[in-house]
Parts: sequence; structure tokens; C-alpha cells
Amino acid sequence: MTEHVILVTPDDVPVGVHGKQGAHVDGLLHRAFSVFVVDSSGRLLLQQRAWTKYHSAGLWSNTCCSHPRPGESTAAAAQRRLFEEMGFNCPIETAFSFVYRADVGGGLIEHEYDHVFIGRFDGDPAPDAAEVADWRWITPRELEREMRERPDRFTYWFRVAYAELRSRDLS
Repeated sequence: MTEHVILVTPDDVPVGVHGKQGAHVDGLLHRAFSVFVVDSSGRLLLQQRAWTKYHSAGLWSNTCCSHPRPGESTAAAAQRRLFEEMGFNCPIETAFSFVYRADVGGGLIEHEYDHVFIGRFDGDPAPDAAEVADWRWITPRELEREMRERPDRFTYWFRVAYAELRSRDLS
């Protein structure tokens, strides 16, 4: 079954739907979300994307990210995918949104209106191995050092969203 994404204007107004793969080939602007989960000591839960992902495979990223389905609210999609990918639920709240466009290799372009959510959770996830190769809790200091030394190990959207998150001090 073909997955679809919601095409949007730069102001996040829906203008149609398109097959997910085709939207990434054509670089069409579509709605997405990124969830950042922190624990009570301020550590961020990262996931390493599964090696079988069609782009950005094996790269470290935020706790969960995906696209809402047509007719699904972005917040509901973020909750759904957090459970599907990481195996837990927690309350999330809207933090901010941003638009980015990036070549992610293999002839694919991420062009997304990304809604960022923040959640709080203490515990260990139970990730789906088809979605997540690995996971870890990391302090902001450790993460920033790693990102300075090896930015190529992290997804493009994560680097952009994390910089904005830190500038807003929302963690």
C-alpha cells in the first residue's frame, strides 16, 4: 500500500496529497513532525534510524519523526508514531515549526514543514527493530560535542531542530 503525505504551502496550508516516495523524489513541500523526548534529568532520547530506511539510514536523530496521514492531525500522528517506533507513550506539547529542504542522498530531497513536539518520559523505550537500529539517552553537553566532531552521524533535520530547540531553551 502506498503511503501518502500532505502537501502544504510555506504557511502549512494543505494543498493536496502525494505518494511519500514521490514527494521525496520531487522535493515537494509536505507536512512532517519531529518528537524530542527528555527525561527528568534533562537527557534527550535519541534513536539511530534503522539501516533499512530508504533515506538517512543508520543516522542518529531525535526520538521520533514521521509524517501525518491525510485526515490525521499532526499531534495525533506524533503520538501514534512515538508508540509505533519507540514503544511508549507520553504527553507531548507543541514547541515550534520550521521549514527545511535538504538533499538526503539517493536522489531524494526532504522538503518539509516540520512540527516539533516535546515530551517527557523516564524509562527505557521498547523500539521496533524495523524502525530503530539503536537508541540512547544523552546529555546536551555530550550531544553538542558529538555533533561538533561528527555532524555527518546525525540527520539534517535533527541538527536544525536541535539548534532551534536549544536557542529557545525548551528542553
